[in-house]
Amino acid sequence: MELFSTRPGDEGLAGRERALAMAAVMTSTTMAVFDGAIVNVALPPIAHALAVSAQSAVWVANGYLLSAAMTLAIFAALARRVGFRTLFAFGLSLFTLASLGCALSSSLSTLTGWRIVQGIGGAATLSIAPAILRSVFPTRLLGRILGLHALLIATSTAIAPVLGGTLLAAFSWQWLFAINIPLGAIALTLTLQAIPNNSTHGRGPFDIAGAALSALMLGGFIMAANAFSRPGSPQTQLWIAAGYGGVAMAAGLLFIWRQRRAPQPLMPLELFASARFSLAALTSLASFVSQGMTFIALPFLFQSVYGYSVFTSALLFTPWPLGIMLAAPHAGRLADRYPAALISTLGLGIFTLGLTLLALLPDQAQAWDIGIRSLVCGLGFGFFQSPNNREMLANASRENSGYASGVLAIMRTFGQCLGGALVGVILALLAPAGAQAAGAVRLSLWIAVLATVLALLFSLSRIRKQPI
Repeated sequence: MELFSTRPGDEGLAGRERALAMAAVMTSTTMAVFDGAIVNVALPPIAHALAVSAQSAVWVANGYLLSAAMTLAIFAALARRVGFRTLFAFGLSLFTLASLGCALSSSLSTLTGWRIVQGIGGAATLSIAPAILRSVFPTRLLGRILGLHALLIATSTAIAPVLGGTLLAAFSWQWLFAINIPLGAIALTLTLQAIPNNSTHGRGPFDIAGAALSALMLGGFIMAANAFSRPGSPQTQLWIAAGYGGVAMAAGLLFIWRQRRAPQPLMPLELFASARFSLAALTSLASFVSQGMTFIALPFLFQSVYGYSVFTSALLFTPWPLGIMLAAPHAGRLADRYPAALISTLGLGIFTLGLTLLALLPDQAQAWDIGIRSLVCGLGFGFFQSPNNREMLANASRENSGYASGVLAIMRTFGQCLGGALVGVILALLAPAGAQAAGAVRLSLWIAVLATVLALLFSLSRIRKQPI
């Protein structure tokens, strides 16, 4: 198999070690994706089993997201000091231990606490997973392996609701977390055996001030996004969101000021000196905003407007990851032969078309019609994502690949959170009690189209900065 072949001058590992390292990263990714998707499905039975309100149970999901987001940049910086293997093994161990804690929890506070710990472990692995693949595989295969990584995420996303529903039907909700324990043990064994541990031990002190400011900035943005899931009037929610957003903005400005003056900054700003890297990051952010908006708006469209059941609504999402599964491997191979920016721009064009088709859905749409339009979105996103990720990683030096991987994870996380927050604002203003839900959903989908057009403009501008 070409992925594990070795040619003269290849960087990274040899064939067998390359395969074991890839298996470790892929297993860890599967755990993280399954965990997020399955837990969201399980929130109602968890609320019922623990005798708490649905509003309170939401923090089982939000606690994980908050702790993961607050530590992404910190772990991206630590990877350079302690090495990929050490940090990845730490994250896997913490994630697996926290999964056991979640499975043994008997109260909401205990479960939420372990989910916060689990989010920290997840951030340690997710923040450097693409960087590990970059260090293990030669540049000539980078697009291909990132395409397979995107394929795995899409497949796991498609399978997770079905697996979660099956486990909940046969067992208790605790088994949703217990399933991570054997997977974590396998991934940890492979990590210690195959992932390299190259590190650059800095003599200067770790940028503690930068770490605190980054956590405050990223956590503030997450709390602002979550403000619209809090009880209270839309006005109260907006004030709370504005407060958290203000704190996040202030921390962000102080973070930039600190990074320019710190002897060993948490996130070196020279990483963004490359116009192609910066444009790829902005493209990723805008595209995940549109994806986040669509993923929140479509369930309201399917259930509140069209009247489909929850199960049918879940099935209507299947063509999207199916499209990614069909497109991502081919996009990765093409990005190794042709300019990655060109391939990802073509993918964004298809993605824009698909979102426009969804926004133009008739008042009473058939399932097959929705499925075709969602499939177009998935095909477009599949052709966009892995070439764009390749563009980001390829335009950062290998010693800065951990930082680049962290930026990639931050763009994805905050794009999705910002998209969800925008839908929350629209629903709060236009459909506070379910009224005019159709109009609010339509507006959300059209704003998602505009966000994708913005991503397309970012992507087109970087094509002019390189030869084709």
